Amino acid sequence: MLHWLMQFLGEDFARLFSYVSFRATGATLTAFMLTVASGERIIRWLAKVGIKERTDGTGSVQLEQLHGHKRGTPTMGGLFLIASIIVSCILWQRFDEKNRFSLPGLVLVSGFAAIGFWDDWIKLTDKTRRGISKRQKQGGLTILALLVALWLLGPAALEGANGPHLYMPFLKDVSFDLTVWLGLPFLVLSVIVLTGAANAVNLTDGLDGLATGCIATAAVAYAGITYFVGHAGMSQYLLIAHVPGASEMTVMMGALLGAALGFLWFNAAPAMVFMGDVGSLGLGGALGYAALVSRTELVLFVVGGVFVAEVLSVIIQVLSFRFRGKRVFRCAPLHHHFQFGGIPETRVVVRTWVVSALLALTSLAIFKVR
Repeated sequence: MLHWLMQFLGEDFARLFSYVSFRATGATLTAFMLTVASGERIIRWLAKVGIKERTDGTGSVQLEQLHGHKRGTPTMGGLFLIASIIVSCILWQRFDEKNRFSLPGLVLVSGFAAIGFWDDWIKLTDKTRRGISKRQKQGGLTILALLVALWLLGPAALEGANGPHLYMPFLKDVSFDLTVWLGLPFLVLSVIVLTGAANAVNLTDGLDGLATGCIATAAVAYAGITYFVGHAGMSQYLLIAHVPGASEMTVMMGALLGAALGFLWFNAAPAMVFMGDVGSLGLGGALGYAALVSRTELVLFVVGGVFVAEVLSVIIQVLSFRFRGKRVFRCAPLHHHFQFGGIPETRVVVRTWVVSALLALTSLAIFKVR
């Protein structure tokens, strides 16, 4: 919106706001300031109306003992976290024909956050339930992911390299066309990436600041990746597929980074507020969308390696207990395994941040090598 307004103030202002790097920086600072400025007021309001964390019903006595002190901490802080991202994106992103990925991205983030809000609200208002059913949650996420994927095949039209392709890291000039059979492979991949990223971040959000810090490092990595993919000169120099308009996701990743850092202001141990599903599903959806638009779905496995490990730990634990009658981990997701081993929560969080940062750096190298 600001880019459009600056056109009426003169050529110099219009040129300045045409630079993705300038608008990404503006989005980062705006999202950070909005999150910090609104945080205390929203947290007080959440506490006043009784929207507070529950630790009962987790199924683990030890986990309830470890997290018992968190009972009563306000949750659903994702409301001001996601709001800051959306407002920042509206202000700093472009929504013209050459930047057609902006609006679908905002719709996806808002929709995923709305499903998270629904889940959080049921948890907090109905003491007999732990949120909406898995079928309802996954069904809602899947429908939204499909609608956005159809949008990318239609009006938004991913045009890079003659349509959506799946590119293979380390294998130069090897890709798979996803437009066959009316784009069915792309639709399936989109659902897996978007809903998988959202659920992975949701599972990781179990310790003070854990998911928030990992989202921040992932946002930095994808800010760089989407900028390179969307820049015609840089993509040609790096020998990567060019997707016109993908650099607009750099602005969204800037907003994601700023909001995550702002939320960490309140979410770092001891947490003053938790983001809830309304925050984690929206953040995960944004990360998955950046990977989808930039055609780097497989690189997301490295950028979000921490989230992948958390999901795998749950899958392995469930399968092992079902077929072997034994648990592989002390508790799943993985961060609870380390916590049950006697490692202090803050140490688990900071070490995970370090691993996430190293994975983000590694992903930039993998992204280049094809």
